[in-house]
Amino acid sequence: MQRLSTTLLALALASASALAWAQDAKPYKDGPVTEVSYIKIKPGRFDDYMQFLSTTYRANMEAQKKAGLIVGYKIFGKQARTPQDADLILTVTYANMAALDRTDEAEAVMAKVLGNNAAQNKAAIERGPMREVLGSELIRELVLK
Repeated sequence: MQRLSTTLLALALASASALAWAQDAKPYKDGPVTEVSYIKIKPGRFDDYMQFLSTTYRANMEAQKKAGLIVGYKIFGKQARTPQDADLILTVTYANMAALDRTDEAEAVMAKVLGNNAAQNKAAIERGPMREVLGSELIRELVLK
């Protein structure tokens, strides 16, 4: 009888701790991570910058996606609220935070698509007169369970 009481008490305690753990569990899980970049296009350069995005940028993003380094990318036009506000938003989505650490692989893909560091630096200098990068941030999707 005492053995039965001890067993029932152990089961009750285990059930109570499992219930308490279940109540502490988060009602969401961490989802994909998106890098959001805010761009201000310089006057008269919108078409030039969009040409860059539709060629060089797209080729790089598609190669990154094919290599499994990113989940996707998007380009958003927006109405600037002030003269200093962004009028274009670029997003790149990664599966998780760890995917951001795959820099060696990303650089290898970029080298295949865009050329060596000297070629990449030259292209960056050429983009300078077209736009100003106002800043960027990382955001994470929280997926409800």
